[in-house]
Amino acid sequence: MLSVSLKSRASLLLLASASCVHAASSVFPAGVIATGTQGVTNPPVSTGTPINQTSMARLLSVNSIDDFCLFAPPTLANISDTETFEVAWCTKPRNNARVIPDGTITGVSFLKTPFYVQLMGTGDFTKLNIPQGDFGGELDPHGAYGAGNPVGGNVTTNVVDGEDEPIAEWMLYIDFNQFCIRLCTNANSTYSAAFMCWHELDEMGCEFVMPGTYNPPGTFETCDADVAYPPGWYPSVVNGVTSFSTFAQYFTGVYTGNDGQPTPYTVGDTVTPSGPYSTPSSSNCVTTSTIANNIALASLGITASGSGASASRTSGGASPTKSSGALSDHGRAGWGGGSGAEYAGIVLVGLVAGLAAVGLFH
Repeated sequence: MLSVSLKSRASLLLLASASCVHAASSVFPAGVIATGTQGVTNPPVSTGTPINQTSMARLLSVNSIDDFCLFAPPTLANISDTETFEVAWCTKPRNNARVIPDGTITGVSFLKTPFYVQLMGTGDFTKLNIPQGDFGGELDPHGAYGAGNPVGGNVTTNVVDGEDEPIAEWMLYIDFNQFCIRLCTNANSTYSAAFMCWHELDEMGCEFVMPGTYNPPGTFETCDADVAYPPGWYPSVVNGVTSFSTFAQYFTGVYTGNDGQPTPYTVGDTVTPSGPYSTPSSSNCVTTSTIANNIALASLGITASGSGASASRTSGGASPTKSSGALSDHGRAGWGGGSGAEYAGIVLVGLVAGLAAVGLFH
């Protein structure tokens, strides 16, 4: 069960002020910086490297509108079938990763907030081995066995302090023509990095889990943005006290007890919110016409990776029946998420804070 204690407006605003100065000192709140080792296929640090279109490295960097990486399959396959061993694809030669061919990305919005960095974009990701029509899924540092999806996947950003900082909590949704990724770079006693990058809403899609201004293809922009509430949090005020309800996906499964007998179980319910509590505004946007690395892969004897083949399943990245919300990251990247009993309901989990708990976002 999640819980937060009562806070006064003054103390929360003090926390907000304090959290804004960590960039200068490179002292990050607990839970923001990753403490594990690099995956065995990754270089020791983020670095420029030769082009390697057969690389199995799994180190992403998310630094700017034209310097970022995505996870995608090493060979043509659905996201749901490859999430444990997907590889890094980057807009520039770096991290011993594969290079994203020019023309793949058709639009990107790069958002900087006090609590996270977020990218939302469109493209032809059949060029990254994702089949046409595959509704994709979610990648995150947890995965079915706590080793990450993909296993050994790591993510860095230099946006906060100019250094390549390894980020503990992140989430990436990607399908055949769209993606969104968030790196959680800050925290306080109410909003932890884990809450801000909550990874158990994989069926709901980008606009629900990572709300923002989603633009059509052809838009390339870098913006400041307001901070969204953690995914699935809904505040309400009763008698001057703010409480939160949280959203939990509906799923079913079967477990085998000590008696050896299978027992079905159900989590969540069938009432689905129409969307996130609010959509943060963007500001100070700077646009560019496009992004490109100007690497002629064909002249190097390198052919495009994707074949444009169709996905074997086009109705969604996952079945609504799961063994566990934490044990499956199948899902969909689609902006609209989904509907009906495929998803979940509002579940009260005792998140109670003072009215000032929402002051940070207003």
